[in-house]
Amino acid sequence: MQLIKMRDRMNFFTNAWDSDLVWSFRQAPLVMVAALMTTVIVLAAVLAPLIAPHDPFNPATLNLMDGFTPPMTPNAMSGQVYLLGTDNQGRDILSTILYGARISLFVGFSAVLFAMVLGIFVGLVSAWRGGWIDSTLMRVADIQLSFPSILIALFIFGVARSLIPVAYREQMAIWVLIVAIGLSDWVQFARVVRGAALVEKSKEYVQAAQAIGVRPSRIVLTHILPNVMGPVLVIATIGLALAIIAEATLSFLGVGVPPTQPSLGTLIRIGQGFLFSGEWWIILFPSLTLLALALSVNLLGDWLRDALNPKLK
Repeated sequence: MQLIKMRDRMNFFTNAWDSDLVWSFRQAPLVMVAALMTTVIVLAAVLAPLIAPHDPFNPATLNLMDGFTPPMTPNAMSGQVYLLGTDNQGRDILSTILYGARISLFVGFSAVLFAMVLGIFVGLVSAWRGGWIDSTLMRVADIQLSFPSILIALFIFGVARSLIPVAYREQMAIWVLIVAIGLSDWVQFARVVRGAALVEKSKEYVQAAQAIGVRPSRIVLTHILPNVMGPVLVIATIGLALAIIAEATLSFLGVGVPPTQPSLGTLIRIGQGFLFSGEWWIILFPSLTLLALALSVNLLGDWLRDALNPKLK
């Protein structure tokens, strides 16, 4: 029995290695570099409490005398050397990037997940029910598409902040930001799911399930939904990079995460204030991290879109 299980596992890994998706991945060196870069950044952010040299958000560990220390240069007062330098508060730039990337990735993943769930629900309901429900939902989507998503996120963020008591605004800022970005990005998911669901709805297996009396909810969840997830995963991958950039943009504008929990966008905003005074490293390294993360995720999304497109095979 154990030999049979081991053989089945070996066959599974062999089939997975020889699949079209893995073969396409192995034939794209640039995508492999992007995947490696994404993995390194994500792991570094997740393991920040373990690998960060300092805790940049603990005031007891900060020394103002270490402020504005250039990279790989001993501080004039303490003699401490920091790999990427320090900011105006004496915080280690490397540590702030690691902790800031955690917040940016958390907001990005959560916003995309929220937008994906909402978009899938709206798209499936619109395709299955049709009629005035379909027309109303799609007109709402068309109206939202006529506005830039960042403006919609700003509007939703401002309205939500005004409804939250002042004492809870900083505690709820990240969640408000997730909802704002998610509500600004659900339209792409809804339109793609609706189009794919309409195609699946007209197929014979769905009509056969209706003929034998299968409940509509079961048809949608067990038959239609699994067959529309391919395009959804592609949009989610590309949308992750856009959500991270949207969070950085809002934080750079001062309406994102609170200063006590700075993300990459907040770090860039702080560094921008010292750019022309000679402290270039404060803005350079967070900007490069954001650029590397967004670019690598975008490359993965483009590759996944091409790999799952049967017309390109």
